Amino acid sequence: MTELSSPIQTIVLILDLFGTMAFAVTGAFKAIEHKADIVGIIILATITGVAGGTMRDIILGHFPPHSISDPNYVIITTVTGIVIFFLYPRMQKHWNLFLKFDALGLGVFTAIGATLAYQLFGMNFLAMAMAGMITAVGGGILRDMFVNEVPMVFVKELYASASFLGVVVFYILLIVQLQIEVATVGSILVTTILRLVAMKYNWNLPKVR
Repeated sequence: MTELSSPIQTIVLILDLFGTMAFAVTGAFKAIEHKADIVGIIILATITGVAGGTMRDIILGHFPPHSISDPNYVIITTVTGIVIFFLYPRMQKHWNLFLKFDALGLGVFTAIGATLAYQLFGMNFLAMAMAGMITAVGGGILRDMFVNEVPMVFVKELYASASFLGVVVFYILLIVQLQIEVATVGSILVTTILRLVAMKYNWNLPKVR
């Protein structure tokens, strides 16, 4: 196991909570789109915010998952759902906000998953890729399934592939012996920017004709 310094652990926690909030925003937006009441909004915001990290923790053998042992995760998703419920009438014209939060959450959760895998397994790329991608796409997949939509990860512009490339950047930056803070920030930037650019220019992976 690779021990992370206390400042790095604090940064990871803050980023994880921020990513939880970002994805909770997307869950709340999606619930409102589908005419959910305030309880449905809070539930979908919470599922979207914590599902990816919970699946990651279970697969990596971390029990109980952070989303259960630390009440801050559910507090953040609940507050986010309530805030979006009241502010949505002013925000509904800003659909791009939903997409930007989704891209930011994708970047943050990719880097967090890879960082936690590095802490547990060292320079194991497969573990980093699995943890990073599950953390990043798990919540979004469940969000879309709960509202009876094909998950965005399967049909939209670069999504899971953007997460994978973020893990690759994280791994390469560690190989060249840069600080883990640099690797984490680099991964977030690459994943988020790639996702935003893919949305703007409608970049897609090949599909069967």
